[in-house]
Formats: sequence, C-alpha cells, structure tokens
Amino acid sequence: MDAPPPRLKLKAQLMCGEAIAMGPGKADLLAAIAATGSIAAAGRSLGLSYRRTRDMVETLNACWPGPLVHAARGGAHGGGAGLTPLGEAVLADYRALEAALETAAAGPAAALLARLNAPG
Repeated sequence: MDAPPPRLKLKAQLMCGEAIAMGPGKADLLAAIAATGSIAAAGRSLGLSYRRTRDMVETLNACWPGPLVHAARGGAHGGGAGLTPLGEAVLADYRALEAALETAAAGPAAALLARLNAPG
C-alpha cells in the first residue's frame, strides 16, 4: 500500500484559561451531537468513552457565555441532546476559521511540502 503524500495538518485551538474551549475534537463532537441527537451516541461514533465525552461537553458548556449543548435525561420518555443556538453559531464560526486557515496556508504550505522527503 502506498503511503499518503506529504500534507499540512492545521489544528486551531481556542483556549479558555488552561482549558481548550474549542478545537477539532470538540467541533467534531458538536457535529456528532447535532447528527445523532445524543451525547452518548455522538461519543461512541467518535470512539470516545462516555466519561471523556461528558467531560468535553462540560468544558464546552463552561467556556462560553451560555451552554453549547442542551440535554434531556433519558428514561421512560427518552432523552436526547442537541446544540443550542449558541452551539450552532460557535460550530459554524469554528468551521469557517478552519477553512480560512487552510486557504491562507495553502501557498506557503505548498512550498514547504514540495521540499519534504516523500514517505516510503
């Protein structure tokens, strides 16, 4: 199997004190919560333990002026989770930031990537 070609990997993290308020993993978790309607299912889809998923949601909800994720407890009538309007806005803004970084870095990255040794 051929090795993938050299590539640039950017990772933007927004810090809230020592906590990561938003980064690629938390953005993926928010998207998964929106898609699945469940914190637990979102974590499972990303290969995260329930504890790690819960901790990430707690950090997300603590680092912003309001919660990004709302949840209803399970039980006889089910539960569920979703993004608040603030959560939807923060996720959209973060994805826009990622796209802007990729665009801005494309030229300089191409020059550096061309100088790398090919894997293999």
